[in-house]
Amino acid sequence: MTMRGSMFAMALIPLALTAHAETPATAGAANDYPTAARAEYVFACMASNGQTREALDRCSCAIDTIASAVPYDAYEKAETILRMRQQGGGYLAQEFRVAVSNDILRQLQEGQAEADVGCF
Repeated sequence: MTMRGSMFAMALIPLALTAHAETPATAGAANDYPTAARAEYVFACMASNGQTREALDRCSCAIDTIASAVPYDAYEKAETILRMRQQGGGYLAQEFRVAVSNDILRQLQEGQAEADVGCF
């Protein structure tokens, strides 16, 4: 490695260590949900549980718990399946009633059960 190359590598070491540090801001980054998805969940949860400060705290806790248990791509798939099932009958809705869909929903249900115990 040349002198210039080794200096460049040495400069990257603190940057790499900083990038992998476990801080509150980055603690759940691998499983982080977009803000809009979190907000949508909290709004729907509050509509079901009252529009109070306590409901806000509990619903925020719930989505944080779900986010730590269910990767966002699985959450998004489960939400899609639930919405399609609510659409009623028809060919497309039937496609979301298969065993694979049930497995995806089970993961979300387990995360929600964990959130209910820890937050409500």
